[in-house]
Amino acid sequence: MTRTVIAGIIAFVLGAILLCAGGLAAVLGGGGGIGGSGCVVPLGDTPPTISPPPGGWQPTGRFDTEQVGHAATIAQVGAGKGVPIWGWAIATATALQESDLRNLAGGHLDSIGLFQQRPSQGWGTPEQLRDPVYAAGAFYDKLLTIPGWQAMPLTEAAQAVQHSAYPDAYAKHEPDALRLVSQVIGLVDDTGNPLLVCAGAGGPWTQPVIAAVVSGFRTAERPSHDGVDLGAARGTPIKAASTGTVIVVRCNITAGTSCDVDGGSHVRGCGWYVDIQHEQGILTRYCHMLTEPAVTVGQHVAVGDIIGLVGSSGHSSGPHLHYEVHTGASGASSTAIDPVSFMQQVGAPLASGG
Repeated sequence: MTRTVIAGIIAFVLGAILLCAGGLAAVLGGGGGIGGSGCVVPLGDTPPTISPPPGGWQPTGRFDTEQVGHAATIAQVGAGKGVPIWGWAIATATALQESDLRNLAGGHLDSIGLFQQRPSQGWGTPEQLRDPVYAAGAFYDKLLTIPGWQAMPLTEAAQAVQHSAYPDAYAKHEPDALRLVSQVIGLVDDTGNPLLVCAGAGGPWTQPVIAAVVSGFRTAERPSHDGVDLGAARGTPIKAASTGTVIVVRCNITAGTSCDVDGGSHVRGCGWYVDIQHEQGILTRYCHMLTEPAVTVGQHVAVGDIIGLVGSSGHSSGPHLHYEVHTGASGASSTAIDPVSFMQQVGAPLASGG
């Protein structure tokens, strides 16, 4: 399959993901599209309806019904103001950092509510700030005054609104924010993993996909497993975890089989895979892609660039991304390190189970 075709597939997948969800047919209106440092997808004339399912909002991952309900309120207010979906993720991540999505009666100094906004700083009266709808609206009103916020990494945009003493603290909440936004607008797969795609990155490193770790690094059951498996759905776009140069694009399988079909336990190898060399001697590997990768050897990629699609080629029992991090350019087993620990250290933690 040619790279021109895969580029078309990526464009189709991104469009289909957004258009297939109930109430989201207008999300791509106004000439918007995915780009910049987030989901730069302006709403059309009819914003999506965000309403609880029968029986109310359900827990997801570590978040209870109260927290999911507050995330839904934040998304509803954003939709009502015509804020692009990336703004909803920024607001949700901010509330996670400030209050863990709890409507707190108080906080540091005179801080109040989901966003810990302060009456003394002109955010509103104490009564107003205890209202999640008002608090979310006040956050968005400030966000929309910031030039270029849609092209900013999440933590920079949040900091531009909040002026926190801990300006980088918001980045670690990006995976959970995307999971929650996806949940309340119905963009999740059968296992609860988010299908919402934000094509950019929140810093020097970003998550290759937003999905739970379903098989860990060198566990007792799989001591030779040199990476982690991220349980993303088939066709999910895979992002370069950091800026670098593509050094390997290869079909790695048992002789006589094909990388263009699903593999299995009887097939050996990584299937379609990509290695990217980064600064400071770090190499990342992305295995089991659906089709021939969308990049070529020698190509420079930026953090967050889409390099391929999640599949199940090679030694694979089902769609997922096998992700490795190495401390040497060889990519040998002896240089592999735990991706969970590494990604935590660089400020782009892999998503927790859901």
